[in-house]
Amino acid sequence: MRRLVSYALVSLLAAATAHAGDITPLQVRIGYLGYRPDPGPLLSNVIAEPADAGLRGAELAIVDSNSTGRFLKHDYRLESASVNTPEALLQAARAQHDQGLRLFVVNAPAASLRQLSAALPDSLLFNAGSPDDSLRTTDCLGNVLHSLPDRAMLADALVQFSVVRKWQRALLIVGQTPEDQAYAAALRRAMKRFGMKIVAEKAWQFDNDQRRSAQADMPLFTQTAEYDVVLVADERGDFGEYLPYQTWYPRPVAGTQGLTPTGWHKTVETYGAAQLQKRFEALAGRWMNDRDFAAWIAVRSIASAVSKLRQDDPLAIRHLALSDQLPLDGFKGRKLSYRPWNGQLRQPIALVQPRALVSTSPQDGFLHPSNEMDSLGYDQPEVSCRYP
Repeated sequence: MRRLVSYALVSLLAAATAHAGDITPLQVRIGYLGYRPDPGPLLSNVIAEPADAGLRGAELAIVDSNSTGRFLKHDYRLESASVNTPEALLQAARAQHDQGLRLFVVNAPAASLRQLSAALPDSLLFNAGSPDDSLRTTDCLGNVLHSLPDRAMLADALVQFSVVRKWQRALLIVGQTPEDQAYAAALRRAMKRFGMKIVAEKAWQFDNDQRRSAQADMPLFTQTAEYDVVLVADERGDFGEYLPYQTWYPRPVAGTQGLTPTGWHKTVETYGAAQLQKRFEALAGRWMNDRDFAAWIAVRSIASAVSKLRQDDPLAIRHLALSDQLPLDGFKGRKLSYRPWNGQLRQPIALVQPRALVSTSPQDGFLHPSNEMDSLGYDQPEVSCRYP
């Protein structure tokens, strides 16, 4: 009997091997398109974002996808173009499209993403670079999915934590750039949504170097009615780094500086994330940031869909991603999925200080009728555009 069982197992393995040998190899080509505008001179000496942010995450995802894809005879390849102008980005995208690519990971501002979406209507693009809320609310692009959290998700994550900590009164300080204004708008929306009060709002209009004058300037600038927390909108890093420990009242600072909401950070280590961090550091020689993770999960979304579908058709991948049938693990302790109404990836948001994870949102007690991660960002009734 034991010999018969052994013969049966050998026969099954032989049949499986023969069947695998009959599978036609599938080559999955993915384009990476990177363009980050020059932020200009900064008033602070903050550490700049790595020039290869995003790209290295996509490269790691290709390695990870090939490690499993080889059993299905799936070969993943990345063709990257990192450029310095939006015109060059569009030209690179068209060149890759002419070479047959139909799947793209894009690390670029919202304006460039809109251009690429219009220029590549038969392709599927993953937005790994723009947190712009309007891309998810009023002018959703039908061939774009978003792996990077939008500003609304980040703001909701932060304000949920503030409410849990009973920080009910906020001083809001806003920088001068359009991105700062957009971040501040997301904070205002979140505070209204969850019941926080803005006791004062101040615009940062100074152009002096705060490395020399923060101790004198910041206490006077933050003097106002008493607050529980200072919320700052300074995406470029002009002044926000000099707010902690310099405010009129001894209060925490949060937002773009201080306690920061983010899609990924070095201090995220649970649910197998530490292994992902180590693999990335071995590849890139630096820490993995939010754009690296967004590009990584975008490529992994493609690979997971291809493994399930046994094809790389962009429309089929998009349809699967917007269903609830895409198996997607992002080392965040919960199943990740794309919202069918705007293509935004549902995901927990880490709240971090520079060298420690403080908390993760959604916070306990913030419920939702169908998925508690939809308490972060724009829910379906709040979105005016509809995916076809």
